[in-house]
Amino acid sequence: MNKKYKLGVVGYPIEHSLSPFIHSRFSRKENINIEYLPYKVEANDFDSFIKEFFSDRYSKGVNVTLPYKKNAANLTGVISVEAKYVNAVNTIVKLDEELYFYSTDGKGFIRDINSKGFNLKNKNVLIIGAGAAIESILYRVAQSNTKSITILNRTEEKADRLIRKFSNMAKITASIEHQVNPFDVVINGSSAGLTGNFEPIKDLLLNKNTYFYDLNYSLTETHFCKWANEKSKNVFDGMGMLVYQAAYSFEKWFGVFPETKSVIKDLEDMRE
Repeated sequence: MNKKYKLGVVGYPIEHSLSPFIHSRFSRKENINIEYLPYKVEANDFDSFIKEFFSDRYSKGVNVTLPYKKNAANLTGVISVEAKYVNAVNTIVKLDEELYFYSTDGKGFIRDINSKGFNLKNKNVLIIGAGAAIESILYRVAQSNTKSITILNRTEEKADRLIRKFSNMAKITASIEHQVNPFDVVINGSSAGLTGNFEPIKDLLLNKNTYFYDLNYSLTETHFCKWANEKSKNVFDGMGMLVYQAAYSFEKWFGVFPETKSVIKDLEDMRE
């Protein structure tokens, strides 16, 4: 029998995670024997959990989800340039008794939005929110030769921090007050789009083909997507991004990028 690799996803809470479902599909298609489990870990136990998890000789890697992506970036090991810059890790790999840390969220987002027929080059981008979810994708968005990026956030200080951090990569502002050109894409990174506290933004200049993308995902329609569906036919949530970031994690562990199309279809079929 093939060796069974030990994998998992760690977070708090973790019950909602679709990662075990996704990686079970990947492993089946690639004929790789894995055990991928969800681990609900208290904040004070995160570091010790990682140490214990990787003490098993069959442990290959782990995904890290909220709220521990920044915690993982401070663990001892080799961290990628991207993960260090965004100060967030969602993928840990054990290789030759060394731990390697990566962020695959940005790549997953770009891969998914490209698959939906949208290219960020020379586009005007509006980003709602300035939290960890946004920072994880902004590294890739800012390097996509956009025309402009505007960040809107309730707390202006958080938006200003991201502008200072990424302004060397792209033209970034924090106001729509003097907007001249319509936004080609609106990206929501605020959890309010999922919880129902999302407040529609008024007086946005849009065009008939504007894309709306919610980094949140749900088997039901998010509140952001409900609002966006009144404005455009190009409305998506983060389900595809979830699959692609997982595929890039899988590639880090096993050196093969798994087939994703059927996995995305499986998840779409689960929607209510």
